Amino acid sequence: MKSMIHKVLGAASFVLISISLYLVFIWSPVEKVMGPVQKIFYFHVASAWNAFLAFAVVFVCSIAFLVTRKRTYDTIAYVSAEIGVLFTTIVLITGPIWGRSSWNTWWSWEPRLTTTLILWFIYLAYLMVRKMDGAWDKKARLSAVFGIIGFVDVPIVFMAIRWWRTKFHPIVFGEGVDQKGGGIAPEMLFTLIFCVVSLTVLYTFLLQRGVTLESMRIRVDAIKQKLRSGISV
Repeated sequence: MKSMIHKVLGAASFVLISISLYLVFIWSPVEKVMGPVQKIFYFHVASAWNAFLAFAVVFVCSIAFLVTRKRTYDTIAYVSAEIGVLFTTIVLITGPIWGRSSWNTWWSWEPRLTTTLILWFIYLAYLMVRKMDGAWDKKARLSAVFGIIGFVDVPIVFMAIRWWRTKFHPIVFGEGVDQKGGGIAPEMLFTLIFCVVSLTVLYTFLLQRGVTLESMRIRVDAIKQKLRSGISV
């Protein structure tokens, strides 16, 4: 059953991302001011959304682990943190590429960029804790605390452009859309939503696969430990 789900998610991810590439580079119109480089926007925003989703899963599963001490929750949190860091890295790479063309600078210490970088460092620390020597339960408890505290930065990143208005990140949809540089054409909005959905399916695929592999690793480690202790398996 799990194998079938994995295959379906993998195939769906491939198909949806392929369609996303068509929508981004062929179907959606070229933005008049920024030109073709604006197309990075679709993957930039979709990656940011999935980073938020991944860290939300870390947050929920970390709380669940601390309450129940069930290792399954810890495993899901750990794998989701890895995926979240991956998506945040994509955000931090695509952002400056887009920014160089739009703002004429690779980096600016404005609120959203700065809080995103802080978020990346927090969950890098989470992953570093997992690589430390020591009993897994102690590392799991410590990393769960990182996962819970770190999530506080997620709504700050999201609200940064609304709390601290800057020229670098106009609000393109939702309440408070900027009159200059804000708003989004219907075709662009559809493409953006499709990209978000596509990467969300990819996130689900990576999470399901990652949890399966991590669970297998845990079982193998348990067998090795029993063999070292001279207990028959």
